[in-house]
Amino acid sequence: MTLPHARVSADGADRTFQVDLRGLVDLLSHHLYSSPRVYLRELLQNAVDALTARHGLEPGAPADAFGIRVYADGSVVRVEDDGVGLTEADVHTFLATIGRSSKRADQVAEQRADFIGQFGIGLLSCFLVADEIHVVSRSARTPDAPAVEWRGRGDGSYSVRTLPTTARPRPGTTVTLTPRADSAEWTRPVHVLSLARHFGSLLRHPVTFDDGTGGPGAAVNPEPAPWARAYPTPGARSRALAAYGEEILGFTPLDTIDLDLPAVGLKGIACVLPEAVPAGRRHGHRVHVKGMLLSERAEEILPEWAFFVRCVLDAESLRPTASRESLYEDDTLAAVRDALAERLRAWIARTAASDPDLLGRFLQTHHLAVKSLAVHDDEILRMLLPWLPFETTDGHATLDEFARAHRTVLVTASVEEFRQVAAIAAAAGLGVVNGGYTYDRELVHRLPEIRPEVAVADLDPGTLTAHLDPVDRETELAAAAYLALARDALAVFDCDVALRTFQPASAPALLLDSREARHERTRSQLAREQQGGVWGDILGHLRQEAPRAQLILNQLNPLVRTAVTIDEPELARTSAEALYGQAAMLSRRPLRPAESSLINRSFLDLLAHALRKDS
Repeated sequence: MTLPHARVSADGADRTFQVDLRGLVDLLSHHLYSSPRVYLRELLQNAVDALTARHGLEPGAPADAFGIRVYADGSVVRVEDDGVGLTEADVHTFLATIGRSSKRADQVAEQRADFIGQFGIGLLSCFLVADEIHVVSRSARTPDAPAVEWRGRGDGSYSVRTLPTTARPRPGTTVTLTPRADSAEWTRPVHVLSLARHFGSLLRHPVTFDDGTGGPGAAVNPEPAPWARAYPTPGARSRALAAYGEEILGFTPLDTIDLDLPAVGLKGIACVLPEAVPAGRRHGHRVHVKGMLLSERAEEILPEWAFFVRCVLDAESLRPTASRESLYEDDTLAAVRDALAERLRAWIARTAASDPDLLGRFLQTHHLAVKSLAVHDDEILRMLLPWLPFETTDGHATLDEFARAHRTVLVTASVEEFRQVAAIAAAAGLGVVNGGYTYDRELVHRLPEIRPEVAVADLDPGTLTAHLDPVDRETELAAAAYLALARDALAVFDCDVALRTFQPASAPALLLDSREARHERTRSQLAREQQGGVWGDILGHLRQEAPRAQLILNQLNPLVRTAVTIDEPELARTSAEALYGQAAMLSRRPLRPAESSLINRSFLDLLAHALRKDS
């Protein structure tokens, strides 16, 4: 088999390229097709296209008048169809030339929606499992034409001969493969039946399988797709679609969304996952084109935010790639993706309006997906923002519940800042939302669009400090010496020390230190270390007045009241370092090496002091 392509030689005569068929088959197996199993899909696809063309010749024929028969007995694999067939001229034109489709260019342009395959290389996939392809065909376009036999071999040779009409009494095509020994995994009868059902379960033409044992043939696609069947009630339809989703996708859906886009001939279901998935993890969707399974991992059919569903779809107008294992990215696919996104939004709106229990279960499981959608979709924002759960100083609560208790809502910029202040803020009666998770801070700031009576502001250390009660002047003066020693001990961490009273009294100290402040101090330190160099100049220009951390000691705590009376300088410094280390650990942010060393050293120093005192 050759691929005609002219070049000019030294003597000016035209020559044609010769194709190394084995090399080409190896290329297809490693770079175009994902697995040798696609050989059966390609044979089924060719058969379906032939039947489509046959129905075009005989439009009055019943839908089940023509079919496909698959045979596998362990020694051969055979696929036979009642399709349009080929004449001898067709065989020479299409089967002897690599890359030329029997669907001519004008047919593909005019009838693209009628055929699955358009690329003319599918038959080569049979060489992935066999060294010879045997085709016997008889044309329905020319009833008196004889049957034609074509044998193609893996070394690139082929032969063509005509046969008596008795060799093929009816129009159609039979493709027979004699499998190689190393392809038994894909050609055993049980595997052939499994592959036929895998790829062809939704085909619109009848497909049967025969294993050569003499028993009745097995139906590959005994029923139409579940969304194409008639049901007595809407409830029965919903249950049937959910059962089908569970059978195909392997999980019991939280709910099943019926999908129907008549403009592109798309029907199917979207199954809502019963468990949360990480944000951005896009699931593969099971996509059929005209009944033939195209892909189980088609990510591109839905937008990125819709990672809470998995779909089973069948479409007429989507365009497959050359391998027919994924979808071609074009305007049609983009329009389908947008239309399916609208269907999912409509389901969320309908659920919010009519089924609060289902909405609650959905939001509890997939709140992150809905938050990602609400960021960019004002309709979803207005509809669902009050019901989305957030981490707050009142525990996990919806914004609607939280806003009823707090007319001013404060939001932190990071998780660690929330953990630093949560207990103190709650005791002070402040309403704080953890804005450190993906989308949360942005969404909380949009709450006044839905609840105008609520004010939202960022929480900074100054806001919280202002809500801590100062101690009286006498107490401040009495603790002045200790506070001075503590500031000196913690100067290496750019940390100031103050004495306040706040609840709960069980908390001895509060460390207020934002991520931005730490980054600014790190930049300032690097600028000092690199002074005089290029990087030092750059960092020097970036340097701002570095904000200091604050260690707030709680005068209500008995340990702090005892500590501020210590008159031994070294013990006072050690106690201040220990209070700083404990507050840093309670903030649950990553500790710097110097802080870890300080915690170990202060613990050992306090232990040594206690032992000396006992002795």
